[in-house]
Amino acid sequence: MVFSQDMNQPNVIIISADDVGYGDVGCYGAKNIQTPNIDRLAYEGRKFTDFHSVSAVCSPSRYALITGEYPFRNQFTRPLFLRDSLVIDTSLTTIADVMKKAGYSTAIIGKWHLGFGKEYPVDWNKKLKPGPLEVGFDYYFGIPVLNSHPPFVYVENHDVVGYDSNDPFEYSKTAETRWFPEKWKYHDIGGAREAHQLYDDRMVGTTLKNKVLDYIAGNKAKPFFLYFAPTNIHHPFTPAPRFIGTSKAGRYGDYMHELDWIVGEIMQELENNGLTEKTILVFTSDNGGMLNLGGQEAYKDGHKINGDLLGFKFESWEGGHRVPFIVRWPQKITPGTISTQLMGNVDLLATMAALVNYKLKQGQAPDSFNMLQAIVGEPKTAIRGHLLINSSKLENVSLRKGDWTYISGQGGGGFGPREEGKSAFGGPKALQFVGQENSDIENGKIIEDAPPAQLYNLSEDLPQSKNLYKEQPEVVKEMENALRLIKNSIQTRE
Repeated sequence: MVFSQDMNQPNVIIISADDVGYGDVGCYGAKNIQTPNIDRLAYEGRKFTDFHSVSAVCSPSRYALITGEYPFRNQFTRPLFLRDSLVIDTSLTTIADVMKKAGYSTAIIGKWHLGFGKEYPVDWNKKLKPGPLEVGFDYYFGIPVLNSHPPFVYVENHDVVGYDSNDPFEYSKTAETRWFPEKWKYHDIGGAREAHQLYDDRMVGTTLKNKVLDYIAGNKAKPFFLYFAPTNIHHPFTPAPRFIGTSKAGRYGDYMHELDWIVGEIMQELENNGLTEKTILVFTSDNGGMLNLGGQEAYKDGHKINGDLLGFKFESWEGGHRVPFIVRWPQKITPGTISTQLMGNVDLLATMAALVNYKLKQGQAPDSFNMLQAIVGEPKTAIRGHLLINSSKLENVSLRKGDWTYISGQGGGGFGPREEGKSAFGGPKALQFVGQENSDIENGKIIEDAPPAQLYNLSEDLPQSKNLYKEQPEVVKEMENALRLIKNSIQTRE
């Protein structure tokens, strides 16, 4: 069945930004960074304060959003790179499949980061398939891996933009591309000179934004579903020149300013095409903020990238995965409201299915909950009873249940010992750097008699300063049993 706009099928745009932390947005407490457009979304819609990416790592988090599955099911905890094949089983029902079956045009613009093809390593001189088009999207344009790792090119549908077979990609050859701090692996793949020249780091945000605006204007005749994954604010920090020096949080803040501008441009394009009232617009992030070099500079400037939350990207502490989530749907959502419902990005698939009256079958999106009533209504009780979140280490997962969070190992489960001034900065030493306190940590190290796992009551201790593992043995036992049951239930796909 094909729907038209007059059948009240709203367009859906999900903006899932990159590494935007809980404290990076004005309406979540940022002071040194100005985000008037994102704040306006909250003023005109609903802000969630207990929303999580179900992985504190970029690729697994995106997998969860698209498939409605915990990446933990596949022991998927790491980011993918240029040699990795497609990680999504093309037989799965994805969020794009659901929307397409409901008559929507579907697209992804921006960072993919979920692999291409079936072979390892990827042959970049061939059609890049299977990829986004084989998992339900009608159109794709964007960054194939991520803006800090090669290849530094654009891909449209199955093809590298500007590719010339007379100048093929070559592994272990230096790429002709501009240098920026925290842009790496220049020597991993080169060749394809024309394709590389089309990629201007400082114009990536603008290029992706323009593609989004073109898509909106060109698809207004029927309902569309757009998953927009900007590279902001993942390192390297490369905002367009007009944004350089505009914030009080260095290049980190400047890159957030560009992202806010992009959001504003999208809002204006919807208005220009008479689509504001007909569009659900979502803003969120793939994981918490990262204490990379830009993040460290921002902290020195007084900006807390994850607010008062403990930890950073890659970690099972709240700072690694509690992220902004804002939804605007005029006439359906009461403006300026706040929801404390527990929710994860894995829930977006079931929520979209409910929106378009698509009945999920047994085994489809097995970890996704329908949160539509939390978005448009005022449920008095929790829709979700628990939420599982993985760090970058399988042995260190977080189970949320009510006010309690249980973490199955010591520390955050992210980066190992690192020094200030390194991009991969995290763990106990990072907490010392930013002045955060945790009862298991002293002088940047886990104390010798620290418990083997962690328990926090978030209603009383959101910054996770006091590990209650020893004080609450009954709660620990309950949470350990619950985690065991959940792990056992998801070892194999239903």
